[in-house]
Amino acid sequence: MAALLNSDCLSQTVDDLIAWLVSWNRLAFLDLNPRADQAKDLTLPESFVHWRVSEQKALSQDQPAIEQLAVTYTQLQTLARLVLIKTPDGQPVAKADYENVTAKFQELIQGLRRLEKAFATAALGLDLLTGLRSRAGVQEALTREYSRFLRTGKTFCIVIMDIDHFKAINDTYGHETGDHVLATVADQISRALRSYDDAYRIGGEEFLLCLKDIDLKTSLVALERLRQQLEKTPVMLANGQAIKVTASFGFMMSTKDIKPEDMPGLADKALYQAKKEGRNRIIMAPLNVVE
Repeated sequence: MAALLNSDCLSQTVDDLIAWLVSWNRLAFLDLNPRADQAKDLTLPESFVHWRVSEQKALSQDQPAIEQLAVTYTQLQTLARLVLIKTPDGQPVAKADYENVTAKFQELIQGLRRLEKAFATAALGLDLLTGLRSRAGVQEALTREYSRFLRTGKTFCIVIMDIDHFKAINDTYGHETGDHVLATVADQISRALRSYDDAYRIGGEEFLLCLKDIDLKTSLVALERLRQQLEKTPVMLANGQAIKVTASFGFMMSTKDIKPEDMPGLADKALYQAKKEGRNRIIMAPLNVVE
């Protein structure tokens, strides 16, 4: 529900910005005097600020895309005022200045439109950045799969997967590149899994995979194929630079002795061991472990 409300607020922000541009055009070409007073009174709609504050309260993790929009918002307001101040009284705004303002406006609107689509995705229970399932539905799905396992005897596999040295990627290349890496890895995961398997982004650079109707041998083959695919496929940046990405995996097979709510924690311990042993590897939680 929160995502839907924020989406409504975002749509209102877009409408208000379009109305603002109409007013700015009038000041730029029709109401030519006095420029100083026009610039002083010119302010972007506050609905953007209200929306941004609501997002900061609603989201549990940093959202670089929203912060970049805030920067663009400030740049647009400053540029629009400066253009009016530099334009002589009685004269319309110069074509080049007008194009600079409208280009910055378009940048802001396009960013907001992308977020509108992201909110629509979130309303479907999907992660905004990767398009994978969000962690909100994990426990319900695991309980459902565990019940099917008890009924049919067909085992399933729970995997906790973590991108290696992801903090270093963010620190070196910036959060925008980090987001690109996350989205690319998510795409690799989606390609590697079967249509009836599930993949979730459960926080930061960590993913949970549920491989259904699968035995231990086949699970290992599938995970090793994904591990190798990530290792041999660097993430390409717009400037042509390539970033090598690997991942570590901890997993466990379903067993009647372990409840579905305990399985992710045990798989996570196996992931910790994989990282401790050098990363870029797969470790299985012991089948006889009961917490």
